[in-house]
Order: sequence, then C-alpha cells, then structure tokens
Amino acid sequence: MITRLLLTVAVLVSTATPTASAATTSSPTDPNVRYFGRWNTSSSSAYVSEWAGAYLVVGFTGRTVKLRQRRAIDFFVSIDGGPDVSYVNRTGTVDLTATPLAAGNHTLRVSYRPIAGSYKGDAVYQGIEIDTGARTFTPTVPSKIVEFVGDSITVGQLSSKQALTAYGWLTGEKLKAGHTQVAVGGACLHPAADGCLSMREGFLRTGLALNAPAWNFGRYRANAVVINLGTNDVGHSVTKDEFRSSYVTLLRRAREKYPTAAIFALGTFRKRYVPETQAAVKALTDGGDRNVYFVDTLGWIDEATDTTDNVHPNDQGHRKIAERLAPIVAARI
Repeated sequence: MITRLLLTVAVLVSTATPTASAATTSSPTDPNVRYFGRWNTSSSSAYVSEWAGAYLVVGFTGRTVKLRQRRAIDFFVSIDGGPDVSYVNRTGTVDLTATPLAAGNHTLRVSYRPIAGSYKGDAVYQGIEIDTGARTFTPTVPSKIVEFVGDSITVGQLSSKQALTAYGWLTGEKLKAGHTQVAVGGACLHPAADGCLSMREGFLRTGLALNAPAWNFGRYRANAVVINLGTNDVGHSVTKDEFRSSYVTLLRRAREKYPTAAIFALGTFRKRYVPETQAAVKALTDGGDRNVYFVDTLGWIDEATDTTDNVHPNDQGHRKIAERLAPIVAARI
C-alpha cells in the first residue's frame, strides 16, 4: 500500500513539472527580415555580406533577442533606433539584451565589420532567437536606396566605426534612405595589370572576388548611385585614358542596371583623375543621359585636420562630406 502511494505521488510530481519551452527562432530566410546591400543568399542557413555597409533590419516582439553567429566577427547592433553598440570578436549565440526590454514591438538592426586587409572575421547572419511565443514582423524601412561605390574611403577605414561612420552611411541616414557601400580597401576603378581589384568589374558582383556570383540587380533598385573612385589607380600605373574609358563603362553599367537612378561621380578628395572623371560624365550627358552628374569636392575636407593620414577621412571628415553631399543627392531623388 505504501509502495503504491509513493508511485502515485511520483507520477503526479512528474506530470506537474513543466518542460522547458524552446525559444522562438528566426532564420535568414524569414520574410520579415529586410536586407540592405549585397548579401550572398546561396545558403538558406547562412547569409553572407562581403561588401562594406550591408545591414539587416527585423522587427520582433517580446523582451529579449539573441544573434546567432557561426564563427568570430565584430558587429554593430541598434535596437529600436538607439545608438549602435559594438560587439567585438563574438561567436555562437550572442545575447543582445542583457537587460530585458519592455514588452512590446521592437526593431533590430545588425551590421558586420567589413572583411578587409588582415581582418578575416566571419560576416555571416544565421538568424535570431527571441522569447518563447514571440514573433518577428516586417519593420518599417525606407522606400528609397542610395548605393555608394568606392574604395577604403567609402568603406570608412580608419574611422571609429568604419562603415557606420563613413560618409556614405551618414549621408543615407541624413536622407532617411536605405543605403549600402559597395566598396573595399585598396580598390581601383580600372582593372590594372598588376591585379588591383577593379570596381568597374566588382560593381557587377555579389562579393569581392572577380569570380564571385553575379549580383542579381532585381533584388533592389537604387534611387541614386554615388561613385568615389580614382584614389588608388595612380599607384597602379593606370593611364588617364584607361581611367576615363573605365569610368565611362562603369557609368553605363550603373545606368543599365538602374535606369531611373541619379548617378553622381565624385571628384576624388585627393584631386586625382578629376578631368578624366568629368570627361566620363560628359560622355554620358552628350549621349543624352540627363541624370548623371559630376560633383566637385574641392575644399570639402582639409587633409591636415579632417583625415587620419592625409588620405582617409576621420570621423569629422566623414561628417563634413556627408553634410555637403546629402543636399546634392536629396535634390535629385
């Protein structure tokens, strides 16, 4: 009788003990995630961003959110439009809400550190985990997109938060537009004989390698394209004629891919290939394109106070560029 009673109690205790509920997960293929920039989506479990300035935005309910990473990477996170918080060398499932949020609807923005030079982090998005019973939802995002094409200056190298403190990101934010920096340090415009990475060709690609998959331009349509190239070509023996010809090709490719976009060709801040840049723009306008513009940047920044090394703008320099550039772009979109 005692044994039977103990067994009954044990069964009741076992039945009454709740099992732990799994967190709600959102994968990279979640239709509520909005991606800006060029993401390699060939793997449904891991979306990869190679160019600088790519980011994602997703809405979620509940009080907590965790980011699922593959291998170590530096990244920035903004929740509910707050300041971008830096996470350094993180891997695995990363808790982004050590202090739980208030219950309700929230938005998450994630941007990875650009892979360049000696930095080889794993810029791979594998999704998020949120509270049990919570859900994701489609966030409100801008309808217009500005694409910035360039080299390390457009990447934001040597600025405090790289892509996030670069003039392209800042200009996009000022315009309240979506934005991305299709850029990498050391890039040339022209495919130089010594192998300098050519943005004339890179513009067409999903990733950095020249054999990277062709980018599907149907994924988004830029309302404006801002090009800042030519700083590096001098060091790779690119002639003036080669530069002008390659610039014409890039402008024509941008027009083919974005038929209604305003296209801006910036004079380089170091004043390299400026006449050739102007000549390339003139070639398109003479051909009837009335929505492509040369932008004279002379005097926008001071090398002594607005750069870290007489080449790369510091945070102040990038802010000055964005202040000058934003109204020029705004007037055309």
